Amino acid sequence: MSEEPGDQYCDLCDLPRATCVHGMATPPPAPAARTARTTPAKATPVRRRTAAPSSGSASTVRRPARRRTAQADFKPWIVTVLQEAGGEQASDDVLATLEERLADHLLPGDRETGPTGEVRWRTAARFARKELADDGLLLAPQPGVWALTPRGLAEPGLG
Repeated sequence: MSEEPGDQYCDLCDLPRATCVHGMATPPPAPAARTARTTPAKATPVRRRTAAPSSGSASTVRRPARRRTAQADFKPWIVTVLQEAGGEQASDDVLATLEERLADHLLPGDRETGPTGEVRWRTAARFARKELADDGLLLAPQPGVWALTPRGLAEPGLG
């Protein structure tokens, strides 16, 4: 760059000195770091709430009402439907029979559509079928068919 005071442009890049990286003043130094702490900052401790002692001797835990029927509640119904069908039936027929029998027992949340697009109680029934298969009471001899094992046929159902 030239040293003349009237020169407004940089010799290296031909830009005005106000916008040129060569003619800009050096930036001011960074502010000095604050005094370092001798110990690192700690997170706020977690406070756990404890229940106030109840006035009665027996403690009752109040739980909100269930929104959906538990998967385990479908197991005896599935076993009963399959036992009445002779031990084997198409999965759609099993679910249709369950829908008829459980119409009064299903909770409002059971009739909602889940993220898969299937009604929630049907999804719960399918998971219950899987648990029955894991327990050795049910098997799937072919896709879309649910069948009881000999142990499942001997299992007491609802009837």
